[in-house]
Amino acid sequence: MERYYSLNKHLKDRFGEKVKKIPIDAGLTCPNRDGTLGFGGCIYCDAKGSGTGLAKILTPEEQVRKFIEKFRAKGYKKFILYLQSFSNTYAPLEVLDELYSLAHLDKDIVGLAIGTRPDCIDEERANLIKKYQDQGYYVWVELGLQSIHDETLRYINRGHTYEDFLKAYHLLKSKGLSVVVHIIFGLPRETKEMMLATVKALSSLRIDGIKFHALYIVKQTPMERLYLKGEYQPLTLEDYATLVAESLALLPPETVVHRLTSDPPRDELVAPDWLLKKAEVLKSINQCLEQRELYQGKFYK
Repeated sequence: MERYYSLNKHLKDRFGEKVKKIPIDAGLTCPNRDGTLGFGGCIYCDAKGSGTGLAKILTPEEQVRKFIEKFRAKGYKKFILYLQSFSNTYAPLEVLDELYSLAHLDKDIVGLAIGTRPDCIDEERANLIKKYQDQGYYVWVELGLQSIHDETLRYINRGHTYEDFLKAYHLLKSKGLSVVVHIIFGLPRETKEMMLATVKALSSLRIDGIKFHALYIVKQTPMERLYLKGEYQPLTLEDYATLVAESLALLPPETVVHRLTSDPPRDELVAPDWLLKKAEVLKSINQCLEQRELYQGKFYK
């Protein structure tokens, strides 16, 4: 049996075939990097902003054309543009409109996914995003929440609060837009109860989609310094798999699971090593679901 509602299944249900997401690096930044709210970004983030770094060598348009050519050759016929790196609503409106209009480059682009921060959404930006949904694209906005706990958000230098997230979430929903929420397990000072409290809060909102991440440590970040000083210990694979399995059981059955684990850059990763074996991570999560007879929505209320 399918124990959770995966993005692959959701897209097949919607479009009748597999759809490929194309990651685009637009070369933007974040307000906790450029001095607006602070410098350095989140304590776990490196200079690439959890993205590809492709903006340094290819324009966004070149990235789109290159990836479509590559994936078309592999048999994909439909594509969703994923604006991934940094905050893709953190620029002047005319810049954002030009960026989002990359969706017009090819008739087989059917969707637009926009990754950003809760404090980078306002009425004008929500209306701009809605314009593309009104044009017939399947649109969703990915909000990086990470945790509902403000003390955690302060410690990791997010520069926003849970209240900021709720405001952005409800604004986007008021426009009829889908919202996918990113959360991170294993943040410093968080207990298992705190992590599951984040999932329960999102469950009560009946979010459209979720991405689970395990906190990992990359080189030349504040997290690396904490780890090397012995002040932080990453989650074990067993603990992470258990957390994800229990979280899935708390979620509404219709929430789309976009991601179950992190994809750390192999050359930059300091710890934990188990994240490099994605198949093993997914296997562990599925085994935990089966052994405990859990499935998405089992404890949703």
